[in-house]
Amino acid sequence: MLKMEVKAYYDFVLPLVREAGQVETKDEIYDEVTEYDRKIENILIRRIKEKWPHHNFIGEEESHMNGIGELTRNPTWIIDPIDGTSNFVRNMRDTCISVGLVIDKEQIMGIVFNPFNDELYTAVKGQGAFLNGLRIHVNQEKDIKKSIFNYELSLARNPKYYELYMYRLKHLIQIINGFRSLGSAVLGLCYVAVGRLDAYQCDGLYPWDAAAGVLIVREAGGYVCDTRGGEFDLMDPNFLATSTKELSDQFMEIERKADEERLNDLENKKPFKP
Repeated sequence: MLKMEVKAYYDFVLPLVREAGQVETKDEIYDEVTEYDRKIENILIRRIKEKWPHHNFIGEEESHMNGIGELTRNPTWIIDPIDGTSNFVRNMRDTCISVGLVIDKEQIMGIVFNPFNDELYTAVKGQGAFLNGLRIHVNQEKDIKKSIFNYELSLARNPKYYELYMYRLKHLIQIINGFRSLGSAVLGLCYVAVGRLDAYQCDGLYPWDAAAGVLIVREAGGYVCDTRGGEFDLMDPNFLATSTKELSDQFMEIERKADEERLNDLENKKPFKP
């Protein structure tokens, strides 16, 4: 029964996401990003509510006004109308619409649409991940020295995360083959899923940054864990997404050393040194 219900959800929402993408590419929208955010979020939520009034919603704009709602066992749609807002206002193509569905507190469905590149990433739990209808897989990289790593360094401007990011960067930069910083959490996850990146890490995000993308990575064969070493928590999404468990273990070993150095320096009141 649940499988049939999820298919109905998917078939109903997918055209809505594509419709929202057609609005996103209009030039006059660039100066009205916040209004656009709310407009698309409201369109998606309103139409889904009309179809399934008992469903719950967690959305970026709604949460900014009312706080992040509690995740219950009820079907819950988690929506980001523009992920990669800074890219969007500069007419850069790394931006997307993200819609995730959680049922019984489990990620069940993810839809991510980048209208500028006409790339539609989709996943339903247990059914694989797809890009424009074609099955996708992570690239199976297991060697951290060969990996291309997406590290969202812009978040280090937050004093809460500055030293966390910088200590880890200090240790990783000596080893990683290449770094990227895309400015879109959702697309960073999708690029791991499709094999363009080997790993992506981010701390200090929100549920709508991970609700669709984490499922897409996992359904593409990738591995996702919490950056503090535990299980990934959608409502507190600090994540490391990698193409393989072996690669994740190598990242976590290096980052544990970086975190130990940071804590020792804090205890001894030593300032960060690159």
